[in-house]
Amino acid sequence: MSLPDILSTDLRLDRSRHAAPQVFAKLREAIVSLELKPGALLARVELAQAFGLSQTPIRDALIQLRDEGLVDIFPQHTTSVSRIDIAAARQAHFLRRSLELEIVHVLASRSDPDLVRRLQAHIDLQQSYLDRKDRYQDFIAADFAFHRDMHEAAGVAALWELEQRHSGHVDRLRRLHLPEAGKAKRIVRDHQRILDAIAAQDVPLAQEALREHLSGTLNQIDEICRRYPDYVTGMRNPA
Repeated sequence: MSLPDILSTDLRLDRSRHAAPQVFAKLREAIVSLELKPGALLARVELAQAFGLSQTPIRDALIQLRDEGLVDIFPQHTTSVSRIDIAAARQAHFLRRSLELEIVHVLASRSDPDLVRRLQAHIDLQQSYLDRKDRYQDFIAADFAFHRDMHEAAGVAALWELEQRHSGHVDRLRRLHLPEAGKAKRIVRDHQRILDAIAAQDVPLAQEALREHLSGTLNQIDEICRRYPDYVTGMRNPA
C-alpha cells in the first residue's frame, strides 16, 4: 500500500509556505498517532511522490524527526520509524511534570475567571467526545489545548513548544494507553479536578490533581510494554 492509502492525514501542502516544516508536522502526527507504527519504513522516493515534492524537503523533515528521536536514519540504507524509547519517555514525563506543577502553582495563586471559562470549555468539549470513536483525534486535540492554554496563561507558552519537542515517545505511550477502558473518562475527571482547584485558588490540591493526572500512563508502562513488546525499547527502569 502507498503512503496516502495508509494514512488518514491529509498530505496536501500549502504551497505558499516552506514545504519541509509541513512535511515534518504531518509525518510527526502520523508517527505520534501510531498510524505510522514503530519499525515502519519511510522511503524518500515514496514520500516525495506522496507529497509531490523533491527529495530535499523530505530529507530535511526526516532529519528533524531524527533529532526528536522519532525516526532512525541509516545512511545509504533505510529510514524507519523508531521504537518507543522508555528512558526518553520517562525523561519527557519528568520535564513536563516539573514544569506543569509550577504552572498550576502560578495559576492557582491568583483569580482569573476568563481562564477558568476557557479551561472549562476544553473540558466540556472533551466530555462531548467521550465514547465517540470517530472523534478520537478531536479528543486528543482538546486535551492538548487544555494544557497549552495553561502554559499560555502562566506566561510560558514557549515552554509548551519545548515540551512538545521532547514528547514524541511519551505521547506514543499515551496513545497506546488511551484506548484502555475508562482512560478517556479519567482524563476528563482529572482535568476537572485540576480546574476546580485552580478556580478555588487551592495550590496544594491543584498540584496533587496534576501529579495524579500525569502519572496514569507512566504507572502502566510495564503493562504497555508487555502488550506491545515490538514497539518499545529500553524497558528496564534504571532506578
